[in-house]
Amino acid sequence: MATFVMVHGAYQGGWIWKPVATRLRAKGHVAYAPTLDGCAEMRHQVRPGITVETHAREIADFLFYEDLREVVLAGTSSGGMVILKAAELARDRIARLSFVDALALLPGERVDALVNRATPREVSDLTTAYSRADAENRMFKDLDPSMRAWALDRITPHPVAALEGPMVPTTFWDQKWSASVIRCTQAVNPPEAHQRRTAEKLGASYHELDTGHYPMLSAPDDLTNLLLA
Repeated sequence: MATFVMVHGAYQGGWIWKPVATRLRAKGHVAYAPTLDGCAEMRHQVRPGITVETHAREIADFLFYEDLREVVLAGTSSGGMVILKAAELARDRIARLSFVDALALLPGERVDALVNRATPREVSDLTTAYSRADAENRMFKDLDPSMRAWALDRITPHPVAALEGPMVPTTFWDQKWSASVIRCTQAVNPPEAHQRRTAEKLGASYHELDTGHYPMLSAPDDLTNLLLA
């Protein structure tokens, strides 16, 4: 039995991992999918000062207060930035990392310099967001209609500094980790070169899924199998 903690990306919450968490639990594993501060059901708490570092501290604290060890820590999309900092903060609790179509930035790098955003976002002092129409026609276009509707009802703005700010200082890249990188070939972002860089720098196993950017919704069986590999 393994313990999984799965971290969501921008505009999401722990809800996005539900199909995978359900499958992992059915196989006898322990699976958590916490929602980060200022996101999804926590959106009413959005405020200045929420960053990748504060999100990472949340996850590290979650591992401590739940007394979790030998954890498989997975992150998707911008959640990749969160898990690499959280892993540094909770080094002795991590068994393995999984970057699922994820951003894994070096200190000082910015998301804008790495991704190709096809449509403008709605940005305020506190949050960044895409419109529902853009999410329907681009972000979730590969999902079946019922799953697409379910996801559209749950997207929320993301704390802006946690996505737009430079990656925080970290010793993560100076350490040895057991890790895997899973790239979704139908997704434009994060770019293939970025994900291959992550795998190369970590000496991680590299896998590809023929699906869009949200494999936990579009290919949950395949993703679950890769997380267990």
